[in-house]
Amino acid sequence: MNLETTYLGMTLKNPLVPSASPLSRDLDMAKRLEDAGAAALVMYSLFEEEVIAEEEQLTGLMDFQDLGHGEADTYLPLHPEYKTRLDEYLEQLQALKDVLDIPVIASLNGATDSGWVEHGQELERAGADALELNIYFLPTAEDSAEVVEGRYVNILRQLKSRVRIPVTVKLSPYFTSLGHFVRQLETAGADGVVLFNRFYQPDMNLETLDVQPDLHLSHPYEALLRMHWIGRLYEKVDLSLAATGGVHGADQALKLLLAGASVVHQASVLLQQGPEALEETLAGMQRWMEEKEYESVRQLIGSVCQDHAIDPEAWDRVNYIKTLRS
Repeated sequence: MNLETTYLGMTLKNPLVPSASPLSRDLDMAKRLEDAGAAALVMYSLFEEEVIAEEEQLTGLMDFQDLGHGEADTYLPLHPEYKTRLDEYLEQLQALKDVLDIPVIASLNGATDSGWVEHGQELERAGADALELNIYFLPTAEDSAEVVEGRYVNILRQLKSRVRIPVTVKLSPYFTSLGHFVRQLETAGADGVVLFNRFYQPDMNLETLDVQPDLHLSHPYEALLRMHWIGRLYEKVDLSLAATGGVHGADQALKLLLAGASVVHQASVLLQQGPEALEETLAGMQRWMEEKEYESVRQLIGSVCQDHAIDPEAWDRVNYIKTLRS
């Protein structure tokens, strides 16, 4: 059975790709994921805010150390072994490339227009096989849909003009017209999109009234939203479609591939159960494909998308009505 798939122009041995998570910080864990069957690896995110804050802190330290003491202008020189967050990320990327035989995808997470091009070029030079853009932007009541979408498109265009490796954009499901927006990204040069980002919503402590972070890992039910949009987009756009969120086993992975995903990402289940969960997912997919007499993953990808489904209208409003009546 041929499990190969094509993602961002790369031929992968199968469609299972661990998504951005702390697991990629550990070389031994990354190797275990590869041994369990991972076809590629998305690194943990490099956060623009942290890089900028660190740069500003260092600049302030170096610029103002000699105030009132001219002889102290070199009193606190930067130690030659000091590493910034960007340095550490680049070193980890290079180390992953040294120990793994699978492609390594770097993840850039940011909120402003600055830094994307420079950091993207550095990641490319360090050996990244592709870049995943995770643009975090919370619009205000004054921001129109055009302004929000334009921000994504401009960042993508700037980056694509300076790097040669493939670039995919990780999106949330909250855009006004998702299909139209994906086409805009394709026109701007995107090699793929990842559907969908899971935002971690803050919680409120009723005792202290503090707004505080709260982590909830994904649930298999969340894969249905990804399946719906990938099934509607497949063959409507000519770029790679990746599914992330809610893939806890073979059932979710197969449904997303049948809808049209080139690859499916896993994170929560790997954090909960370790690399063995990926191995079990892959084995379950193979058993199902043998039972259904599929010869390859490419044969099943998109075979139940909106255009190829037995009942194409089931992807639309008619299914909503049937669900309510049932």
